[in-house]
Amino acid sequence: MSDETTVEHRSEIVFLYDAVDANPNGNPLSGANRPRKDPVTDQAIVTDVRLKRYLRDQLEADGHGVYITSSRDDGYAKTREQMLKDSLGVTDPEDVGEDAFDGFLDNAVDARYFGATLSIDTDDDGIIAAVEDQLPDHLTGPVQFSPGKSLHPVVENEEYNSLTSVIGTQDEKQQGGFDLDDHRIKYALIGFHGLVDEHAAEDTNLTESDVRRLDTLCWRAVKNQTITRSKVGQEPRLYLRVEYADERFHVGGLTHYLDTAGDESDARAYRNVRDVTLDATDLLDRLADHAEHVERVHIVADGALDVVAGGEPIDLPAALSDRLGSDRVREVDVYDESEATRP
Repeated sequence: MSDETTVEHRSEIVFLYDAVDANPNGNPLSGANRPRKDPVTDQAIVTDVRLKRYLRDQLEADGHGVYITSSRDDGYAKTREQMLKDSLGVTDPEDVGEDAFDGFLDNAVDARYFGATLSIDTDDDGIIAAVEDQLPDHLTGPVQFSPGKSLHPVVENEEYNSLTSVIGTQDEKQQGGFDLDDHRIKYALIGFHGLVDEHAAEDTNLTESDVRRLDTLCWRAVKNQTITRSKVGQEPRLYLRVEYADERFHVGGLTHYLDTAGDESDARAYRNVRDVTLDATDLLDRLADHAEHVERVHIVADGALDVVAGGEPIDLPAALSDRLGSDRVREVDVYDESEATRP
């Protein structure tokens, strides 16, 4: 099968990263941008929008065109109309051909992954008006992630909640101060569940090459795009993409079959990756139960994260090979393989 073939089979994704003394996803509606948490379980929550922002920023850094961009125009955020024109790749309405929509998908890799809202005002723009009849109002993306949740309860670090900044005034060189809310989580191991749908892939021209790109993109995005003050301290720990052999089939909710070893009091004491152990017993059993449906498992595992199954330490790629067969497990070399997915 060619890498440029439209995706034919479904994939299911598990992606885990952790956060140390960071705010992985603040809630602006809280009044102080506090970390999002489940009020009942105290699990940290990270929206799929936050994860997709990391992925889009990494795609741009790799040289790919994206529709929803972080780049600015003369210091201002670009309008949706301007982003659409940039993605169409034309500067004159007369250059808009009958294949303009395919051109948009070629130039906007994030739309191929995540879809896009394309219903915008076309009254005063010749280029967008010329392409209006070719664009759907909404394009459903074949790659979707559920909101991420920590695999355990988390605690905020109260030492960060009120900081005093000391300022030297220019005239009298006096020192003054102000309180600055800075809410951070002590530690969270956050799990995302994702799905690549082969039917929606037909609408966005998502290719096998695009899906293979995800195998390095998720990892590098968290490595490279978590560089702001509140986001530093986040590291990818596990990426697993189960590629299924059968159309329309997937196990579903694979992150629900992962847990941290120990009880809730242990989890509240976690401070870094050396404190936590991932229990993959149920995940291995679940995949083994459906082995006949699994084409291949693509995996990146950080050796710093301890993993157990049945109470015994394991090497997760090796354990998957034992259950599914070594020919159906591919360990991804993130940095070597990422070069092959650049434009």
